[in-house]
Amino acid sequence: MSPPTADSQWPLWEVFVQEKAGAPHEHAGSVHAPDGELALQAARDVYARRGPIASLWVVESERIVATTTADAASFLEPGPEKLYRHSRFYSGPKARKSK
Repeated sequence: MSPPTADSQWPLWEVFVQEKAGAPHEHAGSVHAPDGELALQAARDVYARRGPIASLWVVESERIVATTTADAASFLEPGPEKLYRHSRFYSGPKARKSK
């Protein structure tokens, strides 16, 4: 069991749900828990109580490595000579389509 963080709360875990087998896992929210097993139980109690879910994933928020919006131009945009690398023809998960 991990000790509480400096702000006296358990670590934050991000929750991803898969609504049916074969569907992509999508971010549903987050929970505080001392370890992964209790995070799964908390996620089940919060995010799976209103309908059937095929699978749950939890990942400690501190373990996620991500870019910031300030990085978008320099890190995510293709160079002008490599527009073919742009993913405009890719149909992504619902979370990306809301952009």
